[in-house]
Amino acid sequence: MTKTLNTRTATAVLALSLAAALGAAPVAANAAPNGVTNCAASGQKQEKGAIIGALVGGLIGSKVSSNERGLGTAVGVVAGAAAGSYIGCNAQTKEAYAAGTYRSGGRTLAGYVQPARFERAGGQFAATTRVNLRAAPTTRARAVGMLQPGERFQALATTHGGRWVLVGRNGVGIGYVARAYVMPSGYQRTAWGY
Repeated sequence: MTKTLNTRTATAVLALSLAAALGAAPVAANAAPNGVTNCAASGQKQEKGAIIGALVGGLIGSKVSSNERGLGTAVGVVAGAAAGSYIGCNAQTKEAYAAGTYRSGGRTLAGYVQPARFERAGGQFAATTRVNLRAAPTTRARAVGMLQPGERFQALATTHGGRWVLVGRNGVGIGYVARAYVMPSGYQRTAWGY
């Protein structure tokens, strides 16, 4: 009787967890930075990873826990789904980077540019000094280019509280530049408080 109850409980927990993973993953995949419940790159690998991880985790949890198989299955499903989702998102992001350009946060980015949580749209800007373009909005990211003093560019967005600007060419984000080294050009200076 107890074994039948544990098997039914494990099956119910597994079915509910899979239903939750299937329902939540597509919504979460459109969220911002990479993680267990969201992915910055578009694709299906995160959802598939969560499902496979939940199945494998549930089976392992059921086998490992001898006394409480239902609880072991539930813990295994959750841990497996989280691990599978994370691994799937990383694979999905690498695939998008390798494709040349990809979409993230409503913007088209060059394959080497890392996604970010984009804030305000930019407009036309110009560099105030010679400054590096970075693959990510941090000074620790590798340099992917350079702007010369006075060089104008299309600012596709800002990120990190306006401290970084996504530099665009022909509508594609090609790198980030620190906001302290650029300023809006023309009539847009007023809109930015200059």
